[in-house]
This record gives sequence, C-alpha cells and structure tokens, in this order.
Amino acid sequence: MTHPPTRPLTGTGPGPAPGAPGPVAAREAMVARLEAAGQIRPGPVREALLALRREVLIPQAYVRRSDPGAEPPRWDLLDWTAPTDRAELLDVLYGGTSVLVQHDGEPLLGRDRGQREGGMISSMSSVTGMTAELLQELDLRPGQRVLDVGTGSGVTAAVACHICGDAGVVTLDRDRHLVDSAAVRLADLGFRPHAVCGTGEETMRDHGPFERIFVSYTVQRIPSALVSQLAPRGRLLVHVTTASPSWPGLAVVERTAQGTVSGALRAVEFAHRAGHGVDRIWLTEELRHRIATEPGARRFASAREAPSVDDRGFWLAADHLLSGLVRDFGAEHLAIGAPGCGSWLRTAPVGPGWEVAADGPRDIWAELQGLADRWREAGSPHCYRLDITEDGCQRVSSPCGALAWQLPAPRPVAEGVLS
Repeated sequence: MTHPPTRPLTGTGPGPAPGAPGPVAAREAMVARLEAAGQIRPGPVREALLALRREVLIPQAYVRRSDPGAEPPRWDLLDWTAPTDRAELLDVLYGGTSVLVQHDGEPLLGRDRGQREGGMISSMSSVTGMTAELLQELDLRPGQRVLDVGTGSGVTAAVACHICGDAGVVTLDRDRHLVDSAAVRLADLGFRPHAVCGTGEETMRDHGPFERIFVSYTVQRIPSALVSQLAPRGRLLVHVTTASPSWPGLAVVERTAQGTVSGALRAVEFAHRAGHGVDRIWLTEELRHRIATEPGARRFASAREAPSVDDRGFWLAADHLLSGLVRDFGAEHLAIGAPGCGSWLRTAPVGPGWEVAADGPRDIWAELQGLADRWREAGSPHCYRLDITEDGCQRVSSPCGALAWQLPAPRPVAEGVLS
C-alpha cells in the first residue's frame, strides 16, 4: 500500500496580542506538563500535539461564568479573532482540561462571541492527557486507514491526519454542525479527511476496513458494526460503562492477521462522556445530602476494610455485577448511593476498622464485601478478557475465568454505529 505523506499541521490566522505569550509557547508548555505527568512520551503523538494549532482548529470556546449549581447557568463564548479574548482562550485551549465547544446543539460556524444563558453544553473536547494516552495506545502509523467515531472538535482527526495522512482518515459524527465545523477547521490546517454525518455504515463499507478505530464517547457494549470493520492487525479503542458514571473500563479490541477477534477490558480512572442513547443514573442533591448527614437505619463497626479507590479492577467488576450504584467522589471516605431504590452507604475509618452507616433495602456493604472476596479469589485482576463471538455475545472474564459477566445485548432496534 502506498503511504500518503505526513503533512505539518499548519494554518493561518491572527496571532496573539502584543506582549502576550504565544500559541507556540502554550503548546510547548502543555506537552511539557503531559511529559512530566507521564501521560506522553517521545513519538508521533507528541510531535502531532506540538504541531497542532488548537487556536485554528478550535477558534471559539466557552468558559463558564456562573457558580456551580447556579441557575440559569451562564457562559461566555471566547473568540480568537477578538484580541481581548486571546490570552484567556489560550489558557482554555492549552490548559489540559476539557474545552467546551458547543451550546445546545448550535451551529459552530458563524457564531457571534458573547454570553449564553441557560441550556447546556452539548459538545466538548476531552481532557488532553486522557486523549494523548489513548492516541498513544492506538499506535497510529503512516498510511493506516483510521476511523474516528465522534468527530467533536476534530482533535483526534487532526492527530490521525498528521501521523497517517488524511487520505485514509474518516471522521464520523451524528451532529451535522460538528461535522461541518471540523471539516472547515481541518481544511484550515491543510487536511481534508472524509468527514461524514450519520451512522456512516455506507461510508465504512466504501473506505474500510480500518487498521485503527477510535471512539470518543462511552458505550455499554462494543458496536458490532465497528468490530466488523476492523482490518487484520487492526485495533479498536472504546470506553465501556454501565448506566453508572462511576467506574469505567477501556476496551481494546484487536483482529489478528488470521482474522480472529480478541479483546481486553481494563479498569481506568477517567472516560469519555456517554454516547447518544446511553441512559445514566446520578446521585441527586437530596440523596447526596442524606448520605452525608443522616444517621442511617443500620450503624455498625466492621473489622473488614472498605475496598480501596485504587482497586479499580474491583470497582470495574462492581459496576457490572452490582448494578445501580453511584459513588460520591466528593465525600472524604467511601460513600455510595443506589438512586433506583434510595439505598446508601457511608464509611469512615475508626481505629483498626471501619464505621459503617447505611439505609434502604439494599445491603450495599454486604454486596461489596461479597464481591471483594470473589475478586480476590480470582487474583485481584485489573484487566479482564473480552470475548466477542460471531453471534454478538460479548463476555468479560477474569484471567482465571472465576469472575465473569456479559455486556448487555443490543437493543431490539437495529444497532447503529453511534448507538
């Protein structure tokens, strides 16, 4: 196969205000922070991030001006063409946190800068460190055919174009406004990948199979249409979770040279936002307050430790085997609620053991300890095997096979790439 040339991430546009730190310094500082945190290493992804002019790719971004929880929320849309916005916009684009790019599903092209009130942020560019780690694990190489599912602001597509060449890159999103904006901004950088709106099944048949597939949102099962488009020696990355946002996993699916599909599901700390149609459960402020302040119908001391937050392999199993639980990560110690039935658990270390307060029909403490025993007997795995059969079954199991569960079956409607 002929390898398309790698082109630099260039672009035109206004520079920074006189005397202000420029985009080059901001990019170098961002990459230096990623290196210091161990999130990036020398290689093509590092070079792409050093070259990527985010102010060209994302010339507008939102910053929240209202306090958390304030109603209605209020945002300002910063614009790179406004000299007064550039210093703050550089901080937003290169600071490493999520970048808010779309409000209430609006068109991104032709927007006026200024204030927005009410509504919600409907699209954002993911945290830079997580994106860098995932792109490194994707192992992009020149000439590969790449499917970027969930175009968003176009960062992943830009990096793929820089490393692999844009001729083999397809970027796909169900939001027409995101696709249109990304196509224009990528062209400003000198790239013209195939930008597609919708499920893209016809486009995949025309341009696949793909050596690399990257999904920038979280799913509850691996879309079978994507697995079918994975080329020999190909790799697919996608975050997997249940309705709870608390304990995600990263699925790495590969197809061997002989065509066999194998996979692994690894516990991770952070994940992309849930994809379209994924139902979510959350702790309401009322339930969060009850967990923090009420004495609870059951109070006791336990000599057994609460599972550690660092035992992510345990919590990944709990997410699937103890369904309906959500953790309050803002609490000082382990605090969990079950929004479906109102049950809750609160713990605090006391001497050699733990003080436990609980309420509701579920005995969450007993559930956790019972699963912890099974997890330890299975070897305390952090990474699980993921088997995907031709009939669509997706089974997750510990290396020894003692701890296992299935990812949910597809919905009765036809499964789409973006479902």
